[in-house]
Amino acid sequence: MKKRLLLAVAALALLTAALAGARLLGRADEAVPTVRVARGDLDLSVHTTGELRSARSAMIAAPAVAGTLQIVRLAPSGTPVKAGDLVVEFDPSEQEFTVEQSRSELEEAEQELVRSRAEAEVQAAEDQVALLKARFAVRRAQLDLAARDLLGAIEVRKNELTLEESERRLAQLEEDLKSKATSRRAAVAVLEAKRDKARLALAAAQQNIENMTLRSPIDGIVVLRPNVDASGGMFYSGMTLPEYRTGDLVWQGRLVAEVLDTSGIELQAKVDEADRANLEAGQAAEVRVDGLPGGVFTASVGTVSGAASRGFFDSESRRKFDTTLQLTAPDE
Repeated sequence: MKKRLLLAVAALALLTAALAGARLLGRADEAVPTVRVARGDLDLSVHTTGELRSARSAMIAAPAVAGTLQIVRLAPSGTPVKAGDLVVEFDPSEQEFTVEQSRSELEEAEQELVRSRAEAEVQAAEDQVALLKARFAVRRAQLDLAARDLLGAIEVRKNELTLEESERRLAQLEEDLKSKATSRRAAVAVLEAKRDKARLALAAAQQNIENMTLRSPIDGIVVLRPNVDASGGMFYSGMTLPEYRTGDLVWQGRLVAEVLDTSGIELQAKVDEADRANLEAGQAAEVRVDGLPGGVFTASVGTVSGAASRGFFDSESRRKFDTTLQLTAPDE
């Protein structure tokens, strides 16, 4: 009897558990939302900030000329220029003095060379005369010795000694003349080197004078660079340097100005590593400029760096990638 009672209780418990589970499953199906999966495009937008710059520019640097470079003419910032227009002109006084000095040294070297060649020709003629005399002496001694059958032993011996002496002098003279000719050629070569050196110095000074006038290689707008030497070598954070002005002294190789070609404008920016994979060249973009509120410019992605770039003083831990955007219709 007890066994039947226990079986009935167990069956009732199982039935109750089944009913409770069915009720919970029914509620779970009602609480979980469902949607049908469909294939499509994912719209991802990348936002970043950057700086507008000219896509093409030309640097105007002071020429590599020894001495002091002083600006005498300078196009102000914002001046529109064409290719070939003057941008910077330096004082050519020192180079003009060098030209006159080099020209004087060149003329002096040419006169010395003419004189040396004339003296060499005169000396060569004299040497030829001496050589002919020595050969004549040898020939005469040979003729005197040829009549030995008609002379006594003493006279024959004297003629033999005379012939030997004449031949020795002729051989010595031929060696001396070779040495003299070599010395004369060396002296002429030294003067020719001196003349060539003066000629090169003159050409370099004339070229330096031409380099004193710097012209724009492209069409664009002039932007003067800060005078880094205005503070006497001192520089601190937040310091503002003045632009180059007429009368300033410039070190050789310093960037004085830059010509910006405004026909092509691009935006230089940096994107995070997570956004780098979503960018590729040719994608469409929109550019908004702080100086032109409300304006939206169309652009396209130009280049995306494949390597991260960080500045020396950059404290951010995130990796940044350089990116350029080409404006398709820049504002004039």
